[in-house]
Amino acid sequence: MFTLLIVLHIIICFLLVVTVLLQQGKGAEIGAVFGSSEALFGSSGPVTFLNKITTVLAALFMVSSLALTYVGAHRGSGSIMQGVVKTAPARVSTKAAPREPAAAVPPATAEEKTKSDKAPIQEGAAGGQTHSASAGNATN
Repeated sequence: MFTLLIVLHIIICFLLVVTVLLQQGKGAEIGAVFGSSEALFGSSGPVTFLNKITTVLAALFMVSSLALTYVGAHRGSGSIMQGVVKTAPARVSTKAAPREPAAAVPPATAEEKTKSDKAPIQEGAAGGQTHSASAGNATN
């Protein structure tokens, strides 16, 4: 129903645009250019066939707009996944892959720890402090 209303509304919109564009504008006479208000505000004469069609299409456009609004507001709020059957997820093997042993890194000796902790700090050429390990990079 909703799709049918949308298609009908689009057709009405297209026809309304075409009929409006086919009509001759008001005040298109040469007298309207020079200020003659009789042509612009005078009697419009008999209503043409295109004017009647435009009026009917405008009324149909309003009615279809209201119908789309009503149907859209009262549509069911069901999900597109409502009819889908739920299945259990596939089981994954719980066995862990065999791990390679980590490479053995010998622990630091007490002597190495003391050397790195108590390294002397020297003044660099730029006046900043540099660690003795990087003293080879600094120039005196």
